[in-house]
Amino acid sequence: MVRTLVLTIDRDNDLGVKAGIRGPVIGRKSSLTAALRLGIADPEESDTNAVLGALHHHDRLAEGAGAGDEVQIAILTGDVRVGPRSDRTIASQLDEVIQEFQPDTALLVTDGADDEACLPIITSRVRVETVEKVIVRQSKGIEGTYYYIIKAVEDPRFRARLLVPLAVFLIIMGLGLILPGGIALIGSLPLIIGLWVLGKGLGLEAQMERVAMEMRDSATGGLFSSLLWGMSIVCLFLAIATGWEGMNDPVPEDKGRAWQLMSLVDNVLQWIIGSVLSFLLALGVLRWKEGSFTGRSVLLVGLSVVIYSFIAAATGVAMLIAEGQEYSPTFDQLGDDWSLPLISLVMYYLLRTVVQSFSEEDEASYGNRFWGV
Repeated sequence: MVRTLVLTIDRDNDLGVKAGIRGPVIGRKSSLTAALRLGIADPEESDTNAVLGALHHHDRLAEGAGAGDEVQIAILTGDVRVGPRSDRTIASQLDEVIQEFQPDTALLVTDGADDEACLPIITSRVRVETVEKVIVRQSKGIEGTYYYIIKAVEDPRFRARLLVPLAVFLIIMGLGLILPGGIALIGSLPLIIGLWVLGKGLGLEAQMERVAMEMRDSATGGLFSSLLWGMSIVCLFLAIATGWEGMNDPVPEDKGRAWQLMSLVDNVLQWIIGSVLSFLLALGVLRWKEGSFTGRSVLLVGLSVVIYSFIAAATGVAMLIAEGQEYSPTFDQLGDDWSLPLISLVMYYLLRTVVQSFSEEDEASYGNRFWGV
């Protein structure tokens, strides 16, 4: 007796979004209904063909099955945010299907590489004998190419990957040709491309996507967090503008180039710290609204203040030396220059102690909670 499971995966949950069907879908009748509802909701959806392909393989295996063999079909749905969240959903639904049917082998039917990315999750739970890919035959030629380009532009998943790099490239080229001395902007293109390739090579894409998702959530989490996020962007642009303007200023004859650079660093650093603080506060507000606030954003704000105070004090001392003044490290002079950084360091230590004490109390109350068992 062999129990065979025919699986198809909808990783981005088109079945739930467009047809209103919640996974997992188990059984031939339910799968056929899901395919019809998805096809009616979006006739151009490729997942419909994947479900129909799974039904085809299910019927083929059922016709050739022995007397004691069983064949079952199931559709697993993920999440709109394709990634770890959708994979966890698929794994949970697969465990539910396996618990109900208890298959010996599985046949996976997909419509592309995006769904095949879940193959390690499936093979870790059931033995996969075959992977079938359903490819819809289309007419070849210029019209077909134009159709695929238009569909890629309209698809939100490909639109960001295709149009955003092209838009950044055109904006930098346009500003470089319009602005006086814009050759530096045009020269920054290889630098930006190199940083992007470096991030790809080091595998930082997932972390960048997570940061982008946090930014998007903080911008849509509420009015206050959106204002803080907008303030962070404005401060960042002001830092860039301040640095660009300061680089073109003439060098004071009585102070020298070193003093000018230190003064420029001090001016730019204020806007950068303002941008970082606004960003961290936006994330803190979002976590507080979600009920997952742990105080980490508060600690990051305090650490940013400490770093800024030390850098500002070091910059002030360097500006005095660059002006040609004699700097004597006496007790009074050191107290005037470094008292604020030391006070901020002590305040950060106290803040960290308070946040850790609250976290330990929450963990203790969570561990001692009565669960009715």
